[in-house]
Amino acid sequence: MSRRQVALLVLGVTAVSFSAVLFRLADAPPFATAFYRCVMAVAVLLPIAMIRDRRGFGVFTPRSLALSALSGVFLALHFATWIPSLNLTSVAASTVLVTTSPLWVALLGRLIGEQMSRRAVTGVLVALAGTLVITGGGLDIGLRAAAGDLLALLGALFAAAYVMAGRSLRRDLPVLPYVIAVYTTCAVCMAGAMVVSHEPFTGYPSKTWLLLVAMTIGPQLLGHTVFNLLLGHLPASVVTISIMAEPVGATVLAFMLLGEAPGLVTLLGGAIVLAGVYVGITSQTRERLVESVPLE
Repeated sequence: MSRRQVALLVLGVTAVSFSAVLFRLADAPPFATAFYRCVMAVAVLLPIAMIRDRRGFGVFTPRSLALSALSGVFLALHFATWIPSLNLTSVAASTVLVTTSPLWVALLGRLIGEQMSRRAVTGVLVALAGTLVITGGGLDIGLRAAAGDLLALLGALFAAAYVMAGRSLRRDLPVLPYVIAVYTTCAVCMAGAMVVSHEPFTGYPSKTWLLLVAMTIGPQLLGHTVFNLLLGHLPASVVTISIMAEPVGATVLAFMLLGEAPGLVTLLGGAIVLAGVYVGITSQTRERLVESVPLE
């Protein structure tokens, strides 16, 4: 990877690491949080796209537009399954299960001609082990917890499908028109979820609105949008493996902003996660480089 790509990966992971902290501080309903993140992101990106890349909207074909909408549905399903899982099972279990998305990417990658090397899979498993260390292996039993675990696992599957769809489409579509189509679809889906679950669209305190803006700038624009930008140049597996470092970043930010000091076990788990992410990313990028070098 180029230095610019590495810097963008670091920026994206850092941005999404703010998500959990900002969500806790905002104290807003889960579906409303996802809805306003997407709506505000579209409000920011649409004028920029109309000025800088208006012709990019003409690149859409009926097929690519439908697939972009499908990607937005996958993103909405990720939010709609993973966020409620936090109320049914432990945060630890939900975190462990939702970070299995790289394994799903490894399985689904064959659909778009991408495969994850064995060494990269090893790196993913090491990172998952580190996540288990961080959370203390907080898996629970019981029907309620099992339902939450299933929702978190579905959240990982939908996140993988969202990334895979983005990787397939970003080879041909400019990033701004693509993410606008995706975020708009996701916002429509989340609005429907808000209506069904009776979450209010208005009436939030000014603090909540400010934190929703912060979520839009950070996790949505500098996180999701940067990852979608990179999907046009990097394998989907590299992007999803890098996202596995999010719990480490969230732990650091929780210490800095909430005063939650990580213990020795958390620090050890974070080191294991970062080691696994490093092995996974370097394996995938090195193999991609070798494959791209012509034989003489």
